[in-house]
Amino acid sequence: MVETRSERARELFAPLGPTYDRYARLLSLGQDPRWRRFLVSRLPVGPEEVVLDVATGTAAVALELVRLQGCSVVGVDQSPEMLEEARRRLLLAGETKRVRLVEASGAELPFEDRSFDGLTAAYLLRYLDDLPAGLRELARVLRPGATAAALDFGVPPARLPRAAWNLYVDVGLPALGRAISPGWREVGRFLGASIREFDARFPVPRLLKLWRDAGFEHVQARRLSLGGCTVVWGRRG
Repeated sequence: MVETRSERARELFAPLGPTYDRYARLLSLGQDPRWRRFLVSRLPVGPEEVVLDVATGTAAVALELVRLQGCSVVGVDQSPEMLEEARRRLLLAGETKRVRLVEASGAELPFEDRSFDGLTAAYLLRYLDDLPAGLRELARVLRPGATAAALDFGVPPARLPRAAWNLYVDVGLPALGRAISPGWREVGRFLGASIREFDARFPVPRLLKLWRDAGFEHVQARRLSLGGCTVVWGRRG
């Protein structure tokens, strides 16, 4: 039986919850927190609104939404191990009332149509086995006019940054992973090929078209860190 992308993601990251945020920051060369802040800044929401954070992981984006936008958040993740770490972080931050956690797949969200005032997703799209269907599912749970924003790693388009990126993901990232732990070694070995494959199948112009096909309007993309991250956002039609 062929392992799905979502199953592979759970297998890789489920054991890493307690160390995930620390080493995600290290392996992204300190950029991961900046990318998440930019993601959250795309949502025009306020204290009376509820945002769905898909693939919430350790609730890093959920906490950023509460801190920057003052909204309430429902965080969804397929990994009970990651959600356990998220609960610990929320307790430490004193945000157990404004953030609710739900164990579910991002491809099959257990919510009614038009339930949320905004949506975020960090490092989700690359692991959806059917990206067009996954985007339609994200659109389904948003009220008309609500904004969704998603971020993931990217491949820098310019020649020199791309050469530096290739060197890092082929040599630096696996070496850092090996130095941290066996689990992070597997992540270091996996990420480069995964990011390249997604970038080749869904270059930014095609990705924007898929968002529009799923029912989003005014879809935009921004490359960050010379293209090492791509954030896409759009408004539910």
